[in-house]
Amino acid sequence: MSRKFVCVRIDSYESEQHQEWVRGFLNGAFANSAFCILSPDGQEKLTRGGRGPQMSMGRGNEIAVAERIARQYKSTADLRKAVIEDFHSFRQALNVASADQRVLVLVSGPVAKLDTARLSLRTVATDPRIIGRFHFDFDSDNAWVKSIAGSDGSVGIVAIRPGEFGLKGEVLAQLPLDSGNDEILDTLIAANTTFAKTTAKKMYATHVAKGKKLGIYFESAVPYGEDRDGDGEIDRSPRRSRSSGSRSSDRRPPGRRPDRE
Repeated sequence: MSRKFVCVRIDSYESEQHQEWVRGFLNGAFANSAFCILSPDGQEKLTRGGRGPQMSMGRGNEIAVAERIARQYKSTADLRKAVIEDFHSFRQALNVASADQRVLVLVSGPVAKLDTARLSLRTVATDPRIIGRFHFDFDSDNAWVKSIAGSDGSVGIVAIRPGEFGLKGEVLAQLPLDSGNDEILDTLIAANTTFAKTTAKKMYATHVAKGKKLGIYFESAVPYGEDRDGDGEIDRSPRRSRSSGSRSSDRRPPGRRPDRE
C-alpha cells in the first residue's frame, strides 16, 4: 500500500487564525512560510517546526526522515473522498491561481447547490490529471463577474485563466452545475491544455519589477510583513530584498502587500 503526505499551504495574509497556526510552528514568531510534519489527525508534531524541510529534518536527511515517518502510518482513507480546497474569497483564489500559474475552477451557485457540488466534484478534483494543475473555489456571490471577462454571470463551473497579477481573469470554459463528472473532466483537461500552450512562464525578478513599476498591490486582510522576533507585532525595520539585493523598508500601509509572484 502506498504512503503519501498531504501538503497544506496556509494563506496567512488572509486570516489572523492562520497566522496563529504559523506562529505555533515557529515558537511564536511569524514568517511567510513554515514547515512541520504532523500526524494524520493534524494534532501531533512529528518533526520540529521550521521555515523549511532542512530546518525541521536536517540538511540531506529530509527524504530518509520523511520515509521513516511515513512507514509508521498506514493509508486508510480513500483519496477520492478528500475535501476540495476553498478559499476565503474569490479575489484571493484568483490571486493565488495567478501566482501558481494554474487554471482556477470556480464553482458558482446557491449555497445548497454548492454543498452538493462539494461532494460530487471530489472525484474530479482528485483525478490524477487534475491534482496539482488547478485551484478550486466555491462562491455563492456573483461579484466575481466584475473581474472576469467572457462570462454571462450564470451559475455553473467556470474554468478561469487568471490575469498576470491575479486581479482580473478570463473564462476558458463554462459548464452547468449539473454537468456529469466525465464532461467536467474533459472540459478542464482541455482548458488546461489551452492555458499551458498560451501562457508564458513567469520569471520572478522580472515579474516583481514589472508589478512595482505599475504600482500593483494586493490588499490583504491582515497586515503584510513578518514578525521574526515573536513580539506579536509585524517588523518594520529595513531588510535586504532577496530578489534585487538592495535594501528597502516597508513603507506600505498596513494590510497592503505586493501582488503574489
